[in-house]
Amino acid sequence: MKNRLINVFSAILTFFVFLLIAVGAMVTSTNSGMAVPDWPTTFGYNMFSFPLSRWIGGVFYEHSHRLVASAVGFLTIILFFLLLFKEKRAWVKWAGCFALLLVIFQGILGGLRVVWMKDQIGIIHAALAQAFLVLVGIIWLATSKYWITEDQLQKDNSYVVGTKSLPLLFLSLSLIVYIQLLLGAAMRHAHLGLSITDFPLAYGQILPRLTPEDLANINARRQAMGLPPTTLGQIHLQLVHRFVALIIFLLTVFSFFVLKKRPPAPPFCLWLGSYTAL
Repeated sequence: MKNRLINVFSAILTFFVFLLIAVGAMVTSTNSGMAVPDWPTTFGYNMFSFPLSRWIGGVFYEHSHRLVASAVGFLTIILFFLLLFKEKRAWVKWAGCFALLLVIFQGILGGLRVVWMKDQIGIIHAALAQAFLVLVGIIWLATSKYWITEDQLQKDNSYVVGTKSLPLLFLSLSLIVYIQLLLGAAMRHAHLGLSITDFPLAYGQILPRLTPEDLANINARRQAMGLPPTTLGQIHLQLVHRFVALIIFLLTVFSFFVLKKRPPAPPFCLWLGSYTAL
């Protein structure tokens, strides 16, 4: 029997995590990451008592990000205790515990990003944010009526799809998508804009010739366009990002046709639950 309170609360938390990621993206897009130079205070104020009149420009985005992050942390603590006392499945309790540890670690990383002024920390911070969203989303799904338990599997054989290869396929696809997120985060936090400005070609070629002399010419053209200079590493990174995007597209199309050939079955989330029910 699923707990309705936990399911509704985890849904609320999932929404706030999504909102947090959106606000964090605005912080990066507006270059507001260092708009507030201190942490955990905000210009010497307790962050919860910072005057509304000073929420101007980049400070608005950065301070809003901190407040939404605090709300997510508070909600995660509540969810942890709800799972601890009201959830029977051990793996769901452990998921709640890991979510609490991850949100604490995320808060520390966000603070160190400000104190140490390291863009590399911002990349890890962004990547873990996506993982945290997936984790709370799984908790939301696992506590819903759509998650099939082991008891239900024993009572109703119609839940069994008949193959165990598809979970591996979709797990692989999810992993590649996450790698793509890491690549995208590395590109964004370099603050160089697009290192390759044309598409689908790259500087007019499928695989551009990249030498130090070519880079000098590229940066000269970028300067004329009002763009910051790039590096060979960033150009290679963007090429890999495009290649991984192609792999994701092809694998998604392949997955579609694999599922299309199978007989009618419960929704994928039900079927996925059948392999992870504990």
